Amino acid sequence: MPESSPHASVPSTPSAGAPVVYREKLWPNAWIWIIAAGVSAAGILVFAPISMAAGYTAALVLFAIIAVLLVVSTPAITVTGDALTVGRATIERRFVGGVQQFTAGEATAERGTRLNGLAYLCIRGWIDPVVKIEITDPADRTPYWLASTRHPDQLTAALAQR
Repeated sequence: MPESSPHASVPSTPSAGAPVVYREKLWPNAWIWIIAAGVSAAGILVFAPISMAAGYTAALVLFAIIAVLLVVSTPAITVTGDALTVGRATIERRFVGGVQQFTAGEATAERGTRLNGLAYLCIRGWIDPVVKIEITDPADRTPYWLASTRHPDQLTAALAQR
């Protein structure tokens, strides 16, 4: 029989009344949109034997579908006075320990050879810097969260505020 945690449950989204200290959406880069346009243009090749109008329509529909999927799957990082939300995960700020930022080769190593298999990941290949956020909750087996961010200095500073 599983033991119940002595901690209060954490909401899946930050509370509405808490002021937001930091917020960032991890939007795709321009080259991701160019790739999406190229993939959707393949619809022209598939449907051109039927008619060019069908090919262009298929390309537009494919691009719309890809664009919606990219926008809907874009994660956010939100820091409030009482919670941290990275993608779909939320944790109380009292369980956030040390924060380290990595760029270039160090960021690649954190995402690869130095990665702990129990870590929570919210990384995007088109964003180089990552921030490693230590989790101090004794009831949580996750040692740290690794999150991509375009502004590692600002995120680190926001998490340092108590």
